[in-house]
Amino acid sequence: MGKERLVEIKVFGQTYTVKTDAEEEYIKEVAKYVNEKMEEVLKKTKTVSTLNVAILTALNIADDLIKEKEKRKALLQEIETKSKDLVEKIDVKIGEMDFEEPPLIG
Repeated sequence: MGKERLVEIKVFGQTYTVKTDAEEEYIKEVAKYVNEKMEEVLKKTKTVSTLNVAILTALNIADDLIKEKEKRKALLQEIETKSKDLVEKIDVKIGEMDFEEPPLIG
């Protein structure tokens, strides 16, 4: 992230100028992703309406995002569970250890 700049991108044949503080390559990658998703929708449907393609694409991208969020949440829960289990095992092992007191010097 840096200072704001104008980046020109092309989405579904239309040119847009985007004001952003993200890197230009990142914005172009986002536009490429949107174009790919729009092409997928166009191939799967018979609609020629740009608006319909855009709405269906937005729904598909939103679906992808929600699924990824759910995966991330499940992964974080799994990590938390495994971490707690590991801490318990470590605590048990430490509790089983026989610690000798150091000899007093004096």
